[in-house]
Amino acid sequence: QVQLVESGGGLVQAGGSLRLSCVASGRTFSSYAMGWFRQAPGKEREFVAAINRSGYTNVAASVKGRFTISRDNAKNTVYLQMNSLKPEDTAVYYCAADSSYGVLFSRESQCDYWGQGTQVTVSA
Repeated sequence: QVQLVESGGGLVQAGGSLRLSCVASGRTFSSYAMGWFRQAPGKEREFVAAINRSGYTNVAASVKGRFTISRDNAKNTVYLQMNSLKPEDTAVYYCAADSSYGVLFSRESQCDYWGQGTQVTVSA
């Protein structure tokens, strides 16, 4: 069983930055692929970014150039650095893990563990 705990959400003005963190339990974190999804009010959850066990990344077109995903295996942590935030980035951000294959993912069905979510609100 893998537990994921997110932190770092909050309220920020447009143009500002936030860094989300997700700490994972488990001894084999380095073999997991990790990533982030988000869900805005009234919308479906969507892919944001992922990083595989080798450090390769995949970022959604809507946030490319503004968001960066990284990981620190020594701390069992994955980060999402969010710069130049826009009001449309307002959502609950969820950390997700693929503990089976460790490959880059972009679909919810590829993930087997989820965090509880952290709220990000960007004011205009």
